[in-house]
Amino acid sequence: MPRSDKELEGVTLLGNQGTKYEFGYTPHVLETFENKHPENEYVVTLDCPEFTSLCPKTGQPDFGHIVISYIPGERMVESKSLKLYLFSFRNRGDFHEDCVNIIMKDLIALMSPKYIEVTGWFNPRGGISIVPFANAGDDDHQAMVQQRRLAQLGRVK
Repeated sequence: MPRSDKELEGVTLLGNQGTKYEFGYTPHVLETFENKHPENEYVVTLDCPEFTSLCPKTGQPDFGHIVISYIPGERMVESKSLKLYLFSFRNRGDFHEDCVNIIMKDLIALMSPKYIEVTGWFNPRGGISIVPFANAGDDDHQAMVQQRRLAQLGRVK
């Protein structure tokens, strides 16, 4: 059954031809919609291969690939609003580790997922690639939080 107009009330950016692209950090653009299957444990993965931010010291651009995976609770993030939100990092000066943690915390505040993880694969600068990983979960998913962190510690590319 398709979503009703009431279920889509908070989704204002999708299909909007007058989208405004802001150039500052804009967590307020994030929108959610109702998860029709909150009783199911399923994973949503959002792959963002064109993430950009600025080095906070030099102002040089940094390019990365952000992957967000989460087990939704009652709300889910709308993908166009996420795109606009991630675009807002383009002119923000933060270290890679900060970007990943800020994204995770903003999404937790937005939708209270059962579990979430954010990984950033940043292109090398000065011969070093940085791959920050941040995750969090509700009380029922703490074992998963620890398991995924340990898996990341053992990851070799």
